[in-house]
Amino acid sequence: MLKGAIIGCGFFAANHLAAWRLIDGAETVAVCDTDRARAEAAAAATDGATVFTDAATMLATAELDFVDVITTAPSHRPLVELAARHRVPVICQKPFAPTMEDAQAMVDACASAGVPLMVHENFRWQSPLMAVKKVIEAGEIGEPSYARIQFRHAYDIYTNQPYLKTEPQLAIMDLGIHLLDLARYLMGEATRLHCRTQRINPDVAGEDCVTILLDHAGGAVSLVDFSFFTKLEPDPFPQTLVRIEGTRGTVELLAGYRMRVSGPGWSREEDVEPAVPPFGAKPWHNIQESVVNIQRHWVECLRAGSEPATSGADNLKTIDLVFKAYQSAETGRAL
Repeated sequence: MLKGAIIGCGFFAANHLAAWRLIDGAETVAVCDTDRARAEAAAAATDGATVFTDAATMLATAELDFVDVITTAPSHRPLVELAARHRVPVICQKPFAPTMEDAQAMVDACASAGVPLMVHENFRWQSPLMAVKKVIEAGEIGEPSYARIQFRHAYDIYTNQPYLKTEPQLAIMDLGIHLLDLARYLMGEATRLHCRTQRINPDVAGEDCVTILLDHAGGAVSLVDFSFFTKLEPDPFPQTLVRIEGTRGTVELLAGYRMRVSGPGWSREEDVEPAVPPFGAKPWHNIQESVVNIQRHWVECLRAGSEPATSGADNLKTIDLVFKAYQSAETGRAL
């Protein structure tokens, strides 16, 4: 049984904790938060995890096979480097780092210590999006040439995460990082991007509507299109909508988790809605299910000694696109 600990017991940590209880071969034996009451509440959702308020003390005293870092980005580097010094494998929430320097330093620290590092980049682990990937890999639509990846909504994301209102880098860093990773996952590595941003909601500090055009190796293009201030009925939140056109046909992930695959003279549809996890509830089930999927993948990789699909090294490519998007938006140039 792999013994894990979590650092950070805030809003999203409840999903991590609940998912660990569903995964064979892993258990949460310690929780850590600078707010003791929050840590104690998290421990109550485990089978007797020890409570800590200091990560250094926890890593020095607890016997751990991995640590799950669920804090905000500025704290990631010191926590990941601390875990690396104790030679404890690390999962780290997104956004991985506030700078490329920090991201590279974490990857280097874990590589030097010889321990795995995975970024909790969970959108590509949502089963509807995995179904789209399978259609592409099976060759049903031929060679992909164009993609639109869309996530536009007006759901109130600020009540549970009020700090987002004051973030000068908002939508790209909070959501766009997921969608840029999806673009890489579905269409291959990006070679150039051009980004435009808007701030529509006067009550937030950062960008809340974003359009990014990507060129991909091999000649394909994708449009990554997302908003926190799009008024729709019904609001599709938290679904990602996708259209990918290929040389033989098209695959679409439509609202309501309907996947349509079509070409000249043929078409088929299927329901790809994810199951609701035992701890979950709609409409959050696609995200909650993906947490289970990615954490199960982590356990499988630790046991097999294989590199996670969303390793720290892999995520460097995604976060590089994030910083280039901000630079492109600021300069008006494609990068």
